[in-house]
Amino acid sequence: MQNIFDIAKKIGVDEEYIIPYGRDKAKIDTSIAQTLNEKPDGKLVLVSAITPTKAGEGKTTTSIALCDGLAAIGEKCLLCLREPSLGPVFGIKGGATGGGKASIIPQEDINLHFTGDMHALTSAINLIAAVIDNHIFQGNELNIDPNKIVWHRALDMNDRALRHVTVNESQKTPAHSEEFVITVASELMAILCLCKDAEDFAHRVNKILVAYTYDDEPVYLSQLQISKAVTKLMKQAFFPNLVQTLEENPVLVHGGPFANIAHGCNSLIATKLALKLSPIVITEAGFGADLGAEKFMDIKCRIGQLKPNLVVMVATIRALKMHGGQPLEEIEQENVEALLNGAENLKVHLENISQFGVEQVVCINHFAADTVNETNALKEWCAKNGYKVAFCSSFQDGSKGGIELAKLVKQTLDTTQSHYHPLYELDLPIIEKINIICKKIYRAGDVEYSDLALQQIGKLEQMGYRNIPVCIAKTPQSLTDNPKILGAPKDFTVHIREVRLSAGAGFVVALSGAIMCMPGLPKVPAAVKMEKE
Repeated sequence: MQNIFDIAKKIGVDEEYIIPYGRDKAKIDTSIAQTLNEKPDGKLVLVSAITPTKAGEGKTTTSIALCDGLAAIGEKCLLCLREPSLGPVFGIKGGATGGGKASIIPQEDINLHFTGDMHALTSAINLIAAVIDNHIFQGNELNIDPNKIVWHRALDMNDRALRHVTVNESQKTPAHSEEFVITVASELMAILCLCKDAEDFAHRVNKILVAYTYDDEPVYLSQLQISKAVTKLMKQAFFPNLVQTLEENPVLVHGGPFANIAHGCNSLIATKLALKLSPIVITEAGFGADLGAEKFMDIKCRIGQLKPNLVVMVATIRALKMHGGQPLEEIEQENVEALLNGAENLKVHLENISQFGVEQVVCINHFAADTVNETNALKEWCAKNGYKVAFCSSFQDGSKGGIELAKLVKQTLDTTQSHYHPLYELDLPIIEKINIICKKIYRAGDVEYSDLALQQIGKLEQMGYRNIPVCIAKTPQSLTDNPKILGAPKDFTVHIREVRLSAGAGFVVALSGAIMCMPGLPKVPAAVKMEKE
């Protein structure tokens, strides 16, 4: 492992802008941006994926593989990843630092407390909640209805017991129901990842809708007069974190919103800084392209005025076989027929990326159980359907296994232009924007709204929140809102049960199906499996 100051030198960052957290990780002072204004932006590559299995298909691993592969062929690049959440780390998926020889280090530090960003966010979220309840206790000058508080407490952990709780039971003020959200699903995380700097963060924080009065009037955080306190808690969290791959290539890790609930992309602060520091920037967006990539294109790129040049679509043979009807318990058995049937899921995601005017290539992320017949069949399918494809085995082979992908990405970047555009215009009604995403990206035939959702949409538009993007919260395990429906279904119905406003982040969240903002742990959590390590 190289000293972090030496890693910083590789991207031209002087020591004066490095805030070390030991020898192996650091933060980059964002004041460096003032020295880079005249530099042109690099090219932006997004790594996305097909609809994944519960364990994920290796977007982070592939992102690291591409970074190491580009470095191996002499191309300067910089990787931007999201910070892991303790929920998945101790839940189903485990850590989020890649895998095998395509990993970033120090793994355990990154997966756990890292540089304290998640702690700062959780503290700030709960400060806001505490001040709201205290305001009510101290006389309630703002006339807040305790049953209409829309700001929720947070914990960076999967804990289903906190989905529905009662607070204030022993106080003189009325007890009221409360629901915890996981930190990475909170609006404050989204604000961190969409703000330009600390000043913009404070401005956005003031716009957060926290509650309604007894007269049903909105109450904003600015009325609580705590934006400076919240911003102070976040002081160090605005600075991107610098670490390295196993092959000593630089990586920025900053921000971590969930893509099934929030917008699923690393911070704009880190991405924009990277674009000034490197000619090629690689980033990822969570879960399948129906979630992370759509939100990347429609929310992050729109707000940040980014122009992505290429999408790498990660496909695994095991996930395609699952979508083609092969049971998960038999997924390691060769089945070319199931693979080709499941390739329809890959096709939907690739067609969706085309709707944004961005070029795409397919990456076959290799797993040990994949057979030569299956790999060749998928390559032939890609060629037949006109898709560029590369094989990647970096999990077991390191940068050597990512060279084929790196060469294809470099060649594509050199020979194509970005024609990026969002999927929808902002001046459309909220319902129309939701319908466009559901029908054009998910391939739904209809969208059904609960009475509550329709009331909420009407109220939000009355309040002036019509012309903002939509962030749909949906299961990542299916193109539909039902996690049990695999493959590439069409003409199904998406059910929108509730709509929430994230005014500070600048989007409306539509909750579909049975999606939860506080996940639960599986029967055997990853935390239990750590006993055997």
